[in-house]
Amino acid sequence: MKTDIFKYSLLGVVLGLSIMSCTEGDKFDYGKTVVLITGTETTPVTKFVVEDTPSTYAVTASATNIVDKDVKVTFAIDNSQVEAYNKEHGTNYFALPDGAVTLDDANATIQAGKSFSTPTTVKVVSTENFAEGRVYVVPVTIAQVDGLDVLQSSKTIFLQISRVIHFTSLNISNTNLYSNFIFADDKKQELSNFTYEIKFYSDDWHIIARLCSFTSKDEQRSSMLRFGENGQAVNALQWVSPTGSIVSSTLFSTGRWYTVSLTYDGSKLTMYVNGVKDAEGAGDGKPVDFQRFELGMSWTGYRSSQYFHGRISEVRVWSRALNPAEMQMGLCGVDPQSEGLVAYWKMNEGEGHIFKDATGHGYDMDWTNTAREISEGKGLVYKLDYSSAIGWDSDDKNKCN
Repeated sequence: MKTDIFKYSLLGVVLGLSIMSCTEGDKFDYGKTVVLITGTETTPVTKFVVEDTPSTYAVTASATNIVDKDVKVTFAIDNSQVEAYNKEHGTNYFALPDGAVTLDDANATIQAGKSFSTPTTVKVVSTENFAEGRVYVVPVTIAQVDGLDVLQSSKTIFLQISRVIHFTSLNISNTNLYSNFIFADDKKQELSNFTYEIKFYSDDWHIIARLCSFTSKDEQRSSMLRFGENGQAVNALQWVSPTGSIVSSTLFSTGRWYTVSLTYDGSKLTMYVNGVKDAEGAGDGKPVDFQRFELGMSWTGYRSSQYFHGRISEVRVWSRALNPAEMQMGLCGVDPQSEGLVAYWKMNEGEGHIFKDATGHGYDMDWTNTAREISEGKGLVYKLDYSSAIGWDSDDKNKCN
């Protein structure tokens, strides 16, 4: 009975995939038995958890009907599939470095009277040469089947390497830390499109909590993030955008890491939470300048009343609007050489007073040389040293999978 249920449900999915992939004039034989990699009938990408090496993952092939004789299936790792998948889906996956993965028992068999093959074993033997911020996949494909056709849309499975990453973050509960870093004029970026990102963890909520601001030298057309303003719930996030207020539908929890991404595609402003669209507003088609980063609420005496109790990491400025797939891949970190990544502060130094720009583009922030308005109406005071307020966290709360 279970075999029959699988047979008909799988056949239904395969027929749906086949109909979607057919072009006008194609004919598909719905009674035909075809072979595919098990699991790809729902999604071609699946997690492969690697906690230590070696780690293994079993891949099998499935036939849409029980076979009446042995069917030999040959698997292979085909890294060319990674580039093709990225191009089609707008992702930025990487194939594993040479020598990091092996394929055992590449020749499998769907035995007579069954619809599943014996497994092939994918083995990650080393993560030593994995580059920081990259998301790796192992593309396992059906290279050959004797006597049956392969469903082309389901011939390859992408095993996304999932590791538990422990990281250090910047603690911003000390309000004496709050200030601005203003970059030199030659570092000003005029952005017709952008993505601003920040990863944060809240310990508690109160009436108003300012997180940060990405802005120009004179604070025109800013993107500022704060909680609980204008009568909103204390755990609702307000994006004061270049064209107005955008409030999250998400009510954020304490004790949990979130990544917020703010995008502008030239016409629309969109807020994403952990890579999922949350809220949006209309843009005006005009560019914005980025030359200044404000940490917390630094203006006059508001530092002590509009504080954020928590942690931050993974702060980024991009010169393009990321798509959701890219955001979701970057929840734990991104490749510092990613296309369009202008500046990238991991906020993970663990010591010192300089928040380093991982891209190498020269956007380091030295917290012995900040600027803020100390007295209302008196203008900015420069060369302020708040390095003594820097604090770091590196505990069990700081984990990302």
